[in-house]
Amino acid sequence: MQYDAILVLSFGSPEKHEDVIPFLENVLRGKNVPRERMLEVAEHYYHFDGRSPINEQNRELIAALERELGRTGPRLPVYWGNRNWEPYLADTLRRMADEGVERALAFVTSAYSSYSGCRQYREDVARAREEVGERAPEVHKLRAFFNHPGFIEPMIENAQAALDRIPAERREAAHVVFTAHSVPLSMASTSKYVVQLEEASRLVGAGIGRHQPKLVWQSRSGPPTQPWLEPDILDYLRGLEGVKDVVIVPIGFISDHMEVLYDLDTEAVDVCRELGLNMERAATVGAHPRFVRMIVELVEERMEGGPRLALGSLGPSHDFCPADCCPAPVRPGRPAGA
Repeated sequence: MQYDAILVLSFGSPEKHEDVIPFLENVLRGKNVPRERMLEVAEHYYHFDGRSPINEQNRELIAALERELGRTGPRLPVYWGNRNWEPYLADTLRRMADEGVERALAFVTSAYSSYSGCRQYREDVARAREEVGERAPEVHKLRAFFNHPGFIEPMIENAQAALDRIPAERREAAHVVFTAHSVPLSMASTSKYVVQLEEASRLVGAGIGRHQPKLVWQSRSGPPTQPWLEPDILDYLRGLEGVKDVVIVPIGFISDHMEVLYDLDTEAVDVCRELGLNMERAATVGAHPRFVRMIVELVEERMEGGPRLALGSLGPSHDFCPADCCPAPVRPGRPAGA
């Protein structure tokens, strides 16, 4: 199938102090999150002057992708739209329509399958297309890439670099732990999110000689009464015994955005300092050249029937999601589909 554009589809982020509350209201609209919790999260952003790095990191990724496309092809324009902040997806689709785009491939900045990381983005696209009207371009999502070598290989490189910062005489005893964004158990149970994260952690762990990786969770935001994936990274760190050095690998994230900068580089660092633990944090893939090349490979496999690269035993994910893929979690007190 032929396509005439690439759409980078992401979460969005505030870029100044006054953006923070409107942004969080967008994120939490329709969700059962107390306002007190929202204001608590706002303080995380204020810690960085109200600016999350997601948007700037997406600009860097898009610039690198445009250079790679210019070098190797296919010669497709790259657009960018967000779920929760400017540039909003509907505005981007409107611009694409104005510029004659009829069919685009969407690269979603989430490596894993879950309602919020996959299906919700497809719902965002459907809603934005409806807003734009009949002239809105078709948008087809690229497959999940949690086990693509273009994601795993840079993460192995980054994890090894973090491990290498541990003094040589203590490196073998250093504890390596993988982290990902926690989600409600009701969401985890309707997708392959946990299985895919376990596989990515296993692949990266094997690449650095750690064959029994530990996966923990971070950044939960729901009410205390709602069960989420555990253990939390901070609780896990407090429970370590006889450990001098810990390497944290944020396997669930593709860029160093707020959940990494605050929840790991601020909160986890503080806990480790209290415990007397030396902590090293592996970088995310960001705009690593191999990761950028991966995006092009995903486009080529869809357009030209290129090889469907995947490491490990799970194989490549499907191109087109089944109707029942990653359904929305049922909220307490609400019937399914409500």
